[in-house]
Amino acid sequence: MTEVIRTSAELREKVAAWKRSGMLVGVVPTMGALHDGHLSLARAARGQSDRVIVTIFVNPMQFNNASDLDKYPRDEAHDLALLEAEGVDVLFAPGVDEVYPEGFATKVTVGGVSEPLEGAMRPGHFDGVATVVSKLFGMTQAGRAFFGEKDWQQLQVVKRLVEDLNIATRIIGCPTIREEDGLAMSSRNVRLSPAERAQAPVLHAEMQKAAEAMRAGTPVAVALEAATRAITAGGFGAVEYLELRTVDGLRPATDLSEPARLLAAAWLGDVRLIDNIAV
Repeated sequence: MTEVIRTSAELREKVAAWKRSGMLVGVVPTMGALHDGHLSLARAARGQSDRVIVTIFVNPMQFNNASDLDKYPRDEAHDLALLEAEGVDVLFAPGVDEVYPEGFATKVTVGGVSEPLEGAMRPGHFDGVATVVSKLFGMTQAGRAFFGEKDWQQLQVVKRLVEDLNIATRIIGCPTIREEDGLAMSSRNVRLSPAERAQAPVLHAEMQKAAEAMRAGTPVAVALEAATRAITAGGFGAVEYLELRTVDGLRPATDLSEPARLLAAAWLGDVRLIDNIAV
């Protein structure tokens, strides 16, 4: 039975008892609307921890657009049923006032890896991520935290945060979980119309083609331009970015002389999809 806890004081008491018994605590931070991508993180946490906490908190600090925050899907009862089936020990679901009480005045900013791509398109987004992750690590006191590689840049921001601030939580990145047609699982996918859902796999497919072209010797800029045209032709609207970046530091990459990642964000109707693959 998964226990639901809503206050940090109650959670702290629970975790302290676990730690007195020598248990390793794992945490999976989420914003709810859980799918198999999230559940794969819970399974990874279960395999590498003695006790598992999944957090659900739709963090207002990381939304640039109020309507996007309002539209974000929420179904705690369904989420709880999924977590119970996975043997998760605690669902920590604090309210906004618990995370950001009256008088809250601190913001955590990570430079460098947070600045391009999502950071450029969504100013302040990663400040919100870094702040809430810092809070959740403090609230859960977890020894390990599990994040999906689907949000690759977010994973790099969290790793930088933990290293820079000497936070005693080990960050574990887990592979992106995809639908059978290649679409990366996302809570936002439920907002796609049937027609848009049929078009959505074009993003991943064209990214794969671009990666193959680069490996075959096509210049990076040429491969990216061709992929951008194909994504738009496949039904997408604006392609906000399609860029090759180094794995180390997310620096712009003009060739494959070091490990690189292809990252994309594009609009399909009124839904913004992101994806990334190793190149």
